[in-house]
Amino acid sequence: MGYQRGQVASNWIFIGRRMTRLSHLTLRNFLIALHDLLATAAALFGAFYLRFEGGELFYDRLPLLFQLLPYFLAFSAVVFFIFNLTTTKWRFISLPDALNIIRVATVLTVALLVLDYIFVAPNVRGAFFLGKVTIVLYWFLEISFLSASRMAYRYFRYTRVRRQARDGEAAPTLMIGRAADAEVLLRGIESGAIKRIWPVGVLSPSISDRGQFIRNVPVLGGIDDVEDVIADFAKRNKPIARLVMTPSAFEPEAHPESILMRARKLGVIVNRMPSLESGDTPRLTAVAVEDLLLRPSETIDYDRLEALINGKAVIVTGGGGSIGSEICERVVAFGAARLLIVENSEPALYAITEALAARGASAEIEGRIADIRDRERIARLMMEFRPDIVFHAAALKHVPILERDWSEGVKTNIFGSINVADAAVAAGAEAMVMISTDKAIEPVSMLGLTKRFAEMYCQALDHDLAAGTHGAKPPMRLISVRFGNVLASNGSVVPKFKAQIEAGGPVTVTHPDMVRYFMTIREACDLVITAATHALGTQRPDVSVYVLNMGQPVKIVDLAERMIRLSGLQPGYDIEIVFTGMRPGERLHEILFASEEPTREIGVAGIMAAQPNEPPMQTLRKWIAALEQAIARDDRATIRTILKDAVPEFGSTAA
Repeated sequence: MGYQRGQVASNWIFIGRRMTRLSHLTLRNFLIALHDLLATAAALFGAFYLRFEGGELFYDRLPLLFQLLPYFLAFSAVVFFIFNLTTTKWRFISLPDALNIIRVATVLTVALLVLDYIFVAPNVRGAFFLGKVTIVLYWFLEISFLSASRMAYRYFRYTRVRRQARDGEAAPTLMIGRAADAEVLLRGIESGAIKRIWPVGVLSPSISDRGQFIRNVPVLGGIDDVEDVIADFAKRNKPIARLVMTPSAFEPEAHPESILMRARKLGVIVNRMPSLESGDTPRLTAVAVEDLLLRPSETIDYDRLEALINGKAVIVTGGGGSIGSEICERVVAFGAARLLIVENSEPALYAITEALAARGASAEIEGRIADIRDRERIARLMMEFRPDIVFHAAALKHVPILERDWSEGVKTNIFGSINVADAAVAAGAEAMVMISTDKAIEPVSMLGLTKRFAEMYCQALDHDLAAGTHGAKPPMRLISVRFGNVLASNGSVVPKFKAQIEAGGPVTVTHPDMVRYFMTIREACDLVITAATHALGTQRPDVSVYVLNMGQPVKIVDLAERMIRLSGLQPGYDIEIVFTGMRPGERLHEILFASEEPTREIGVAGIMAAQPNEPPMQTLRKWIAALEQAIARDDRATIRTILKDAVPEFGSTAA
């Protein structure tokens, strides 16, 4: 993993710039400083020599110049450090670094001007020592001398990397995407971050890129020209071995499935370069189904998330699951001081703790085996850990299974959530965030029904805490965040379809009109944390249920076809798609808001607020007591009746 927020070394801040601590400087930094001091001295002497043409006036001024030089160089060293010349790697010198060199030269030139006109002329010589011409010459020479070595070194590394790539085992590669994306990839190759590929051309969906060169690599045509370009290179005995798809190659108008199918037929390996977010370093990965979601991800304000999580104690229940493990990784990345992972599966707990340890996380991470049904155990863990924020991701979520085992869903999703909420309140947490589901809206399944009941309990408790708080400390927040399916999560269709495709098919889809909302796990978890930042805002919002914007729904059969094409195969020819019929508890179309549920914008991209029915806590406790008795008798009819009373809309939109 590349750079992660919250794991940044502490820095000094000086006039708006990040500046490295003196204790962090290395021998390389001191050698750079020495080079720059020598360059400055050479620029100063060179300016004098050129101005006075090496004559008597030049030698006449040398003694005073030698007297002033140590003080000027000491000042120069400070300026180099302030403007990051000492700490910038020459290998990656760029336009911002060139601007810093100009700024340094300008500051030093002004310093010489002040030195000459204010100190030397009136107090030492009685006449100008440097003169205007010398100062102007110095400015140009300083820029030239500071830049020359850096540019020469950058060119040397650039040519060496290209030579090694060309002469070694690097694969001749075509890049697919617009010029801006290709330029990022080429920079990654030149820096050595991306190895074993040799770019020979770019295929761009943008007409304006055609016929242009990007860092000396030609744009050979559009995406539809891929067969012709590959055939042309093959005729010249320079066969293309790899395609690299940049983010713009996955836009709908680029037809990414077509690219993948063509590459498969041509026998060319396909990789992708992910978009660079959260400071990720350039790298190549395999193309995944997430790339074919064909919806732009929401822009995440990572500073906002870091401000919430940094230095906090966090508990994640169900931390070994798909959502829970990603939340664990995100809170660690955003600088959590302590993390307690609560999980009832020993293998899952081991996997997530080992994964976090392998990343060298700075947070104190502890994993504990516990079942959220065990009220005393959860309360004890919460009281011992004293969390600031609790993310409640533990749940039973597989719809057909819960339709068969109702009581287990009630025990975990309702009573388990009650236990976590009550324990978080008792432990003095700032907030509890419950992971809910779009199936809680006008539910037709036991999953949706139990999750909606858990939402109502959190709503009521949140309301009571707000009403009963009269002190200076803000009340604890209890919120629920609803979203649909996440790609590649445990139990989702994605791993199932992958296994079926690898086995040669058929791919099984329940119904040709089945539609679901999808988003990536990373995006969903970042938005969950974003919702928490809104709930904990300076002004307490009257919102306890949040809904993530999941874009346009996706037909499951379309997703199946995309995954088949992703594998380089033809749906209906290489891999059959078979419709098996809807399962218990399913509906054709998921919804994000109920008809009786007001919604409103909250000014946060990707998130809306829902205001569903909110029964009072007194009524809820009566239902809870009755549920406990019915669960003890395993009385399915009574359970259904109680839950139907609590959630009258249950079953109203069954397909």
